[in-house]
Amino acid sequence: MLQSLHVKNLALIREAEVEFGPGLNIFTGETGAGKSLLIGSVNLALGGKFEKEMLRKGADSALVELIFSEDDPKIREFLCGMELEPQDDGTIIISRKLQAGKSLCRINGETVTARQVKELAELLIDIHGQHEHQSLLHKRKHLEILDGYCGGELADAAAQVRSLHAECAALRRRLESETMDEAAKEKEQALAEFECREIQEANLVPGEDEELEESYRLMVNGRRIMEGLTESYRYTGGDFENSAGVALSRALRALRGVEPYHERLGELAGQLSEIDSLLADYNRDAAEFMSRTEFDGGDFSRVEERLNMLNRLKEKYGGSIQAVLDYGAQKQRLLEKLSDYDAYMDRLLRESDEKQRQLQDACEKLSAIRRRNAEGLSRQLEEALRQLNFLTVKFEVAVRPEQKITADGYDDVEFLISTNPGEPLMPLGQVASGGELSRVMLAIQTVLAGKDDIGTLIFDEIDAGISGRTAWKVAQQLNTVSRSTQVLCITHLPQIAAMADTHFAIEKSSTQDDTITRIRQLEGEENLNELARLLGGDTLTDAALSNAREMRSLALTHKKT
Repeated sequence: MLQSLHVKNLALIREAEVEFGPGLNIFTGETGAGKSLLIGSVNLALGGKFEKEMLRKGADSALVELIFSEDDPKIREFLCGMELEPQDDGTIIISRKLQAGKSLCRINGETVTARQVKELAELLIDIHGQHEHQSLLHKRKHLEILDGYCGGELADAAAQVRSLHAECAALRRRLESETMDEAAKEKEQALAEFECREIQEANLVPGEDEELEESYRLMVNGRRIMEGLTESYRYTGGDFENSAGVALSRALRALRGVEPYHERLGELAGQLSEIDSLLADYNRDAAEFMSRTEFDGGDFSRVEERLNMLNRLKEKYGGSIQAVLDYGAQKQRLLEKLSDYDAYMDRLLRESDEKQRQLQDACEKLSAIRRRNAEGLSRQLEEALRQLNFLTVKFEVAVRPEQKITADGYDDVEFLISTNPGEPLMPLGQVASGGELSRVMLAIQTVLAGKDDIGTLIFDEIDAGISGRTAWKVAQQLNTVSRSTQVLCITHLPQIAAMADTHFAIEKSSTQDDTITRIRQLEGEENLNELARLLGGDTLTDAALSNAREMRSLALTHKKT
């Protein structure tokens, strides 16, 4: 359930806080007072498109915040899946700070993306705008409504159809791309044979190029290395009279001669002996390294030639030796396929036919679920429409198979209606007026309300094109829906407003420099005065107030029964 809405610096709203109640929440107000701002604010909080022109004049940013109270385990699981900590009491706070060129969304204080907010919103709230009933003119919407009515029973079958449809499409693409004539096949085979032979004859070893590059660098810099190493060896050891090794040996002999005279001299002699030993180790290692780095022109040419060949293959077939080997293996598989091309294509064609057969079977199962549920939906919609003053209505959800299979199966779903006795069933879009479409949409929402777990429904002027007895029937139906689901409804009709569990007035006030929209909850006489205004205009006559009082009494009596 939506508990509250907080809006700041949005369009004509400086700051507003609305506390919603359970059941039917009604919003009324003069045309142009800003009723659309209510729906717009909720949409923005739930990730809707934001334009900088929506900011209140003079404001740098706006804030919209929604607080929900939900104890549905599915929603708690969804929040955990987004790594968001659910509140112990089920409170969900969705906020969005809006600035020119950017916005910041949060759920329970954690920064999230607009896409994540939209995904969560689908579990919390369902919004029906002023012109949404026009979508009933498109058969695609009819399929969506029927599938929503089928619920979980349809989910697995629909998922299987989508998966098989994707597999069939992939197999068709393979057949199209791999079908070739004899000349093309021979050309492809000759190229693959050449590439395989070139790679095989190279006798590649993974990591070989790295070792060769190290050897090549050593050879290229061999002379400089030898000069530096020889000079270092000369100063540290070898036969040079003034080398560090000779000097260190003399120093050690001198110290050994006086060592018996003091125990400290023994420690110093030990330290000097360690240095002499380390220097001797260095000299041996340096001499060994010099012996291994003698430059050989033949070796250099062979290393250089091998490296050039490896680099050419890597540039041609892949960025590494392993990639070249993988490419060769791929071409080898292609050769195997081309060597028995007709058998390969025959297997691929049989696989495609089998997958197509599986898709056909899955579509039949999906269609059977839809046809079975279409009967129940037709009966329930007929009954709901009678409650909305379609007294002689006949309604049918027609499910017809089509030749073409899509990711949704092969069903063509269409709503058919007859509103007068003796008239045949006709497509909904050819028969129903705008007001009738609004009532059909309300009937659909009434039926679907018990099929999902959405806690809040919003209707923006569901009363378009209706009045009188029909308006009263719509009010009764909204009351029926609100018994199990919180409903927020913007209306111009007193019959609907009279049925409110909680009634809000949306008002616009202006000064010389400013215009502000306010939303306030009506109580007692204020509620009757607003009903009287809807019945008779701005002047509150005794007759209008009496009618308002009678209408409210009738509504309360209906709600009790």
